[in-house]
Amino acid sequence: MTNLAAALTRPQPDQTSERRRATDLMPFAWSVLLDAVPFALVVLDPQNLIVAANHAAEQLLGAGRTLLHGKALSDYIAGDSPLFTLIAEARNGSIAVAEPDLALSGPKLQAAHVAIDAAPIAEQPGHVVLVVKDRSIERRLNRQSLSRDASRSAKAMAAMLAHEVKNPLSGIRGAAQLLEKRVETDGRILTQLICDETDRIVGLVNRMEMLSDERPAPMSPVNIHEVLSHVRRLAQAGFASHVGFREDYDPSLPPVWGNRDQLVQVFLNLVKNAAEACPEHGGNIVLATQFVPGLRLGDRFTGARPRLALTVRIQDNGAGIPSHIRDGLFDPFVTGRVGGKGLGLALVAKIIAEHDGVIEFESQPRRTVFSISLPLADVEPIPEPEAAATPAVRS
Repeated sequence: MTNLAAALTRPQPDQTSERRRATDLMPFAWSVLLDAVPFALVVLDPQNLIVAANHAAEQLLGAGRTLLHGKALSDYIAGDSPLFTLIAEARNGSIAVAEPDLALSGPKLQAAHVAIDAAPIAEQPGHVVLVVKDRSIERRLNRQSLSRDASRSAKAMAAMLAHEVKNPLSGIRGAAQLLEKRVETDGRILTQLICDETDRIVGLVNRMEMLSDERPAPMSPVNIHEVLSHVRRLAQAGFASHVGFREDYDPSLPPVWGNRDQLVQVFLNLVKNAAEACPEHGGNIVLATQFVPGLRLGDRFTGARPRLALTVRIQDNGAGIPSHIRDGLFDPFVTGRVGGKGLGLALVAKIIAEHDGVIEFESQPRRTVFSISLPLADVEPIPEPEAAATPAVRS
């Protein structure tokens, strides 16, 4: 075990001085090369004790390599995780195994989507090397594409409704008003009902037209914490007066690139949905922000330059989103609320897509989280977190 750890950290001997002079390359320590790898790499001995770890593994497990060395992997990852089955399969079968999508949890770790590769080390019997790749950024970028597709679908539907529905409705209402002058009192009740329902449908179509508005909104640097605090004050003064709020912000985060009024509309809608989902007593909503290392958002269709991103999380302790509407949650007319129109989240998806952002959610009873990733305005680069720092909990 000690020999292997030393081998992973000591400089490798030169093959020939002539080759080094010919290529003009400096010899590197293996530890430098391993730390340059962007995904976590951990070496385990036959008892699943940690022999070596690179910089990304320190961030994943929330501890420095000095503390990790010689500790059981189960101290950092739940012992009932399928990961240990993969390790045993690689060790006992002397073959490399892989799992493309796995959830890991532990005292300082919460990773919902990672890819795992486990391979035996032939020169060290019983030893296994683990490679852990975080797939959350990949999934968010896929979500960005899906959100954009949903936005286009909503725009097309809105344009169709405005053209095909509003014109006939005006004719129906005009005919009802003419008829109202020729009928008795009882008949006028029915003609008024026609007019009222026609007006209601026109109002619905007018709201749908907002989804088809292609005019670009003016963008500028926006303080996301000022937006969230403003939304929280509006909510507490009205529809969320029965709900407790907790704000968990990273004050070091720079502004996002967006339209303030539209972002207020987005988060007001999401907070309103969260408040309506919360129980009458004991309801809680958490508003949180965090930087997302490695995530860059842009639009490959318009050529917008990719930017670093931050994520806003809105969490509530309500009953959760019904499973039968989750797949189409951002589509128009999809709602789990009695009397709901199903347009709010469709409009949210449209606005976030126009900001080159990503919206996603996870839901279970007593915990529903909407995560909105937005590109930052042009600012100085945000430094990566310290190696031994505890990683932020991922939503």
